[in-house]
Amino acid sequence: MPRELPLAEIFQLGYYWETKILLTAVKLDLFSSLGGKAHTAPEVAERMGAHPRALELLLNALVAMRVLVKDGDRFANASVARTHLVRTSPTYVGHLLLLHEAEWDHWGKLEETIRTGRSPARGHVFETDPELGANVLAVLDRIGQQSGPALARRLELTGARSLLDLGGGVGTHAIAFCTVYPELTATVFDLPETLTRAEQAVKEAGLEARIALRAGDFNRDPLGGPYDVALMSDILHYQGPDANSALLTKVYSCLAQGGRLIIKDRFLEPSGTSPAWVTAFAVHILVNTEQGRCYTVAEAMRWMEQAGFKSVEELERTAVVQGVKPS
Repeated sequence: MPRELPLAEIFQLGYYWETKILLTAVKLDLFSSLGGKAHTAPEVAERMGAHPRALELLLNALVAMRVLVKDGDRFANASVARTHLVRTSPTYVGHLLLLHEAEWDHWGKLEETIRTGRSPARGHVFETDPELGANVLAVLDRIGQQSGPALARRLELTGARSLLDLGGGVGTHAIAFCTVYPELTATVFDLPETLTRAEQAVKEAGLEARIALRAGDFNRDPLGGPYDVALMSDILHYQGPDANSALLTKVYSCLAQGGRLIIKDRFLEPSGTSPAWVTAFAVHILVNTEQGRCYTVAEAMRWMEQAGFKSVEELERTAVVQGVKPS
């Protein structure tokens, strides 16, 4: 039997205060202003052009949240802030938090969205704010560098010669897959603005000779090919059902006979109530995309079968599905 949620936890879930405090501090670049030293509130306020008394309240709250430390009247970054929230750190994740800050107004219209079914979002950050979108992709790239090679090995692509990384961002998966499989070449297909970052990442990986970049809109432009493998990672939930069905048919046509389509996404269980994080992510997608939604594995598998794929199966629960184009 699931335990009943205590009233105290109900109240905790209802407090968005700490979230907004952290996002505001990141937007103000407060952690970079503190740097590696301890400062008084007036000193930091002068650096940032902020009101000293108001800033001190924010600093005290961040101490209570354990992202800052305080000694007397001086504030300093805690270890986690030095590592992830100072802009010059190689493991800075502030850009991802800035995306959440940019979506704050949309979340404020959640009630209206629930009543009308219409999202306040128009376009996506990768189209409306390419610079922020590219910075977010850079953060996701650092995170994906840890999981990409393991995913490549689990998919067992030995023998495949060409990979289409559709909507491949800065080439995280293409780089990981080409590193694991020395005989593999890849094409990263994404928007032109995104591929400027991908070009840099591919060069840093020393894979310019094996990874090509193809700019375009995958719903409208030719995908090239034929490819032995196509990877669609975190694409379905940004689009509506009709667009996804049409895209899978398009991918089918660009695969070689016997080619594989691998879809990695955040799928809901048939009940719609789990995995828990994905249920909240589904609300996020509702309010922050025009047409997107979270789908079940069964929906993705149905689109694949309608496109002509055979041997359609769920490789990893609520995460990865695969289909094969008949020989």
